[in-house]
Amino acid sequence: MGELPLGNAGSKTRRYTILGLSIALLALIIDQGVKTLVANNMQLGDLIEVIPGFFSINYILNPGAAFSMGENLTFLFALLQAAVAVYVTYLLFRKVKVLSWAIALGALLGGVLGNLGDRIFREPYFGFGHVVDMFAVNHFAIFNVADSFIVCSMIAVAYLLIRGVNFDGTIGEQSKSKDGKSQSTDQKPADPEA
Repeated sequence: MGELPLGNAGSKTRRYTILGLSIALLALIIDQGVKTLVANNMQLGDLIEVIPGFFSINYILNPGAAFSMGENLTFLFALLQAAVAVYVTYLLFRKVKVLSWAIALGALLGGVLGNLGDRIFREPYFGFGHVVDMFAVNHFAIFNVADSFIVCSMIAVAYLLIRGVNFDGTIGEQSKSKDGKSQSTDQKPADPEA
């Protein structure tokens, strides 16, 4: 992914922050829009086959995590999602200076906020809300738009980490200088595809 043409480092960080937050907002709007559409037009448990034998729309409420694991830990999931949202927001505001990280973390933030919103605002009560899931792939799982953003963003994050792409776009390990600021060692110039 190419870099946006930017001026000084402060405006560069600010533009990537705005981009990441915009992606997060878009993901949140799409996720909540689809969940509202399903909840308003289907009965709980309804199933609509889209591709017979492979993919369907199946309206369920999930109190747990992926594959309905940890159904008794709903409030803990809400706390963990809130912590992830705070940390990713911090990274977007303070660290990210490259397009690839802005996109990946923006998508992650949007997905986390989509499911966190369900945990906070949906029934049965605050912090213990059940997540609306609807996309069913046979012999796999039932998931939602937020889950899709989270999975795709984590694939992108893993790719960036494997390639060694730092938040500023340089390639190489980060170390702390004597003044406590991060700097890259064995640093290569920023990759325009980062």
